[in-house]
Amino acid sequence: MSRNAIGSGGRLSHRRDRGDRGEVRDRLFHFGPAWVGLCVAFGIHVLDEALTDFLSVYNPMVRAVRARFPFLPLPTFTLRGWLTGLVLAVVVLASLTPFAYRGAGWMRPIADAVGIVMVGNGLLHLVGSVYMRKAMPGVYSAPLLLAAAVYLLASVP
Repeated sequence: MSRNAIGSGGRLSHRRDRGDRGEVRDRLFHFGPAWVGLCVAFGIHVLDEALTDFLSVYNPMVRAVRARFPFLPLPTFTLRGWLTGLVLAVVVLASLTPFAYRGAGWMRPIADAVGIVMVGNGLLHLVGSVYMRKAMPGVYSAPLLLAAAVYLLASVP
């Protein structure tokens, strides 16, 4: 009998029953729900951007940046192409949900990359709104996206 299996008073106990940090982390930061939360937040964010005319701000900004720095390959979008691409991204990410619940090892780098990109996206909307001194398209859902991304990054196994 291992020393870890003996609880107080000589009773057998599981490591989980002792409330070690691993159990708390697993309980609070479960990867599957965090992944679903990010997918939902991303979908809400895409809707927010579409309803607040994100492209009317993005496309002129890209044209101005490209005029000053022509070597930067920044794309401009039509509404149809932009929305199709983002809806497809949400669907693809959501389709990975079963693998997140299983804790598939290959999901870790994907979750890290997606989480970092979404933290950056949320921060850009918030900082841009402060800088411009007005609510920029996508800013209403940016805190939700930021929170979901941080939760995902904290829960990556």
